Amino acid sequence: MKEQRLNGLSDGIFAIVMTLLAIELKVPLLEIHNPTSYQLLEALGHTIPVFVSFVLSFALLFTYWRSHHFLTSVYAKTLSVGLANYNAAFFLFITVIPFSAHFLGTYSHTPLSILIYGGNVIAVGVVLLMMRLHIERSPKIENSPLPIDEWRSGYIRILMPIVSAVVAIVVSFVNTDLSIAIFIFAILFNLIPASSNLIYFILDLLFVDNEDRIVNSNYDPNYHVQEYQMIKKRKHAIHKKFKMLFTRPNQDIDTTNENQ
Repeated sequence: MKEQRLNGLSDGIFAIVMTLLAIELKVPLLEIHNPTSYQLLEALGHTIPVFVSFVLSFALLFTYWRSHHFLTSVYAKTLSVGLANYNAAFFLFITVIPFSAHFLGTYSHTPLSILIYGGNVIAVGVVLLMMRLHIERSPKIENSPLPIDEWRSGYIRILMPIVSAVVAIVVSFVNTDLSIAIFIFAILFNLIPASSNLIYFILDLLFVDNEDRIVNSNYDPNYHVQEYQMIKKRKHAIHKKFKMLFTRPNQDIDTTNENQ
């Protein structure tokens, strides 16, 4: 399978889906002859939820297009039948976004609209996550080397919309406006380039040592890509500060005994 064909299909689907989003933006029709500007503004005010869902979904599609392009065109050097199947599922849920977005814009005050839209976001995110795991684990696919921060940042950006959608669905039974705000936060998080730095800084602070990191293939700490052997480690140790906090008393006792 040629990479160019998959990229062409991806770009075409995203272009059509984004266009369908814009089609749902309709000019309000008033039964009043020669309405005033105030009446038109009032009518436009009723379309704000639809416009918000359009902007939200357009930004969401852009982040998914960017992630998909990175996975299939940059990260994966080769393609496989399994990866093509994951792409089919990914495109399936992407094409449903115009419906779920329009439903959200029309009935934004109901938990059901949050459930449908959030479920759509979760489905797309889960398939994208499975696609990335397949690229990394399949022996038929050759990967490009990534620095550790970019490797983890990719997972954070995939998981953030999923987690946010789950939270938004739960919150919708209390306040649907807050649910929409959670969706907006997740999209802004993925649009801001350095937003994931805070997340994996906290993860490093709590769980990771310099000696115990998950390292992707061909990782070099100076971010210079070299032909090194693939190295993968599991995170077992906590941060040095935490280890020192819990081990210092024993070390002091041992030092005292040695001096005696």
